[in-house]
Amino acid sequence: MTEAMAPENAAFVQAAQVVDLALHACNAYRRADLAARLGAAKRTLADPAVHIVVAGEFKQGKSSLVNALVGASVCPVDDDVATAVPTYVRHGPEPRAHLLFDSSDGEPPRREPIAVEDVRRHVVEADRPSAAAATPDRVAGVEILLPRKLLAGGLVMVDTPGVGGLGSAHAAASLAAIAMADAVVFVTDASQELTRSELDFVHQARRLCRTVVCVLTKIDFYPAWRTIRDLDEGHLRQVVDVPLMAMSSSLRTMAVKANDTTLNAESGFADLVKFVTDRVSGGAAERMASDAMAEVIAVADQIITHFDAERAALADPAAARRVVDDLNATRQRVDALKSSAAKWNQTLADGVSDLNSDIDHDLRARIRVALQEADDSVENIDPADVWPQMESWLQSRVSYDLLANYTLLRERADALSADVGEHFREASGEIFDRLAVYNPTPLVSGTRVEHKIELEKMKAGKQAMVALKGAYGGVLMFTMLGAMTGIALGPLSIGIGLVMGHKGLREEKKRQLTQRRNQARNAVRRYCDEVSFVMGKDSRDTLRRIQRQLRDHYSGLAEELSRSNAEALSAASEAAKHTQAERDVRLRDLDAELTRLRQLKQRAQAVAGALPGAVRR
Repeated sequence: MTEAMAPENAAFVQAAQVVDLALHACNAYRRADLAARLGAAKRTLADPAVHIVVAGEFKQGKSSLVNALVGASVCPVDDDVATAVPTYVRHGPEPRAHLLFDSSDGEPPRREPIAVEDVRRHVVEADRPSAAAATPDRVAGVEILLPRKLLAGGLVMVDTPGVGGLGSAHAAASLAAIAMADAVVFVTDASQELTRSELDFVHQARRLCRTVVCVLTKIDFYPAWRTIRDLDEGHLRQVVDVPLMAMSSSLRTMAVKANDTTLNAESGFADLVKFVTDRVSGGAAERMASDAMAEVIAVADQIITHFDAERAALADPAAARRVVDDLNATRQRVDALKSSAAKWNQTLADGVSDLNSDIDHDLRARIRVALQEADDSVENIDPADVWPQMESWLQSRVSYDLLANYTLLRERADALSADVGEHFREASGEIFDRLAVYNPTPLVSGTRVEHKIELEKMKAGKQAMVALKGAYGGVLMFTMLGAMTGIALGPLSIGIGLVMGHKGLREEKKRQLTQRRNQARNAVRRYCDEVSFVMGKDSRDTLRRIQRQLRDHYSGLAEELSRSNAEALSAASEAAKHTQAERDVRLRDLDAELTRLRQLKQRAQAVAGALPGAVRR
């Protein structure tokens, strides 16, 4: 059965056509700088990417939901094992698969082709040791390409590992992915109502991504699913305003195979498909089209301003001097924009400096709290008994601290870009949809907890030797004491020796426990120091990258304005030297060019104005 999909977004197609016309105009007017600006918009329209992250606890039906949605069994499904790495399902002319390897410097991940049938051993948790042995680099995910109409518009479905509780490293990694997503589908099954940890996760996901939907799966397996649905809706209303959809992946798969429309409607997937195609894919396409039209309008305005100045000087030679004076004044303002003393430049420099300090302080404060919690825990445990659990808790705890720190960095960087834009006279406010802030959780997985703790307790033989040593020493001491005082202790010395041996054993155990606890505290501190060192360097690099992005963007705008003004000034100055016949010919040419440019601008405004919620420029 073929799911009825909405036709390709008409505004999206029209936007691409308008960008092509604007590029042709830039090339005709020899404005390579403006053409480069439009080239970036064209590349975005040509290869859009809309990420939908599917998240939830283990064994809730996430992989089955992705398979049912795309109509292919690409994400491994098993009752006994779980997904270990994210799976990215995107459009491709034919089925293919790649391994994605981590990139620590923010570059795109390295890809290595694999057979589609080998996807399972790289994705499923139980099969990963053999895969890891064959690939020494850390596998960050698996990419699967499918020829599906649902994915043709740039949609990317991301099947994530199970959350495993709000305090797990998997949850931190999922939230990091959500921070970069266009939409989130949170999956929970109908076996029970939403747990507190699930609701907390949805609440955090909603803070990071504006578009979130909760999906109740396996409704064909649980007769009381309607009761669970009602309870979940009540919980969601109390915590966060997120819609809930109930569906069955099994019924959807059967409907696709049988081409059964009725069964497909019963599966509940129609609502999810509508959500994906209209609200997510359609909304992203409209946003990209709107951004592209804003670029076209800005470029057209610059060229129109240039031609208007030249036309004014040609039409009224007496007013040419005034036009030149105005353009000279504009040049001074544009030169001021290019200066390091410009207000936007100062705002950027001061903002990055303040942000660097605040982010570093926030990270140190979070690590201090984690250290205090670890110290309190170590005081009440024996590391020999629970160190593996302690190590796992510490890594998960620090993962959340890093994610929270990066979330703060991202929010503050967005605010800073808005402030810089306000201080740039010609800024259109579109600077960046997402600043380059990357997932910090791999920094945790790359840092090991080097504990150096003597985790083995005393064996029975060693305890016996310590006790005998203490007992022997006690017997010898009191026997000698009795001989010196002339008092024969006899069998009493043996009892005294046993008491001394037991006391010595107890003190040795206490000493070793204290030693293990101190070693555990030192291990925690070394780990947190290493994470702080690595994370501090990464956050500083991120801030420098953001500063360069903002600086280069606005410096580029200033250069564009400077060139436009310079060409207008040159044309206006030359206008006074033309004869009347030359002016008449040039005026006709200018009128024709201005008509075409204004038509281009009007067409871009029409496309932008046709988008839902668009603001006319």
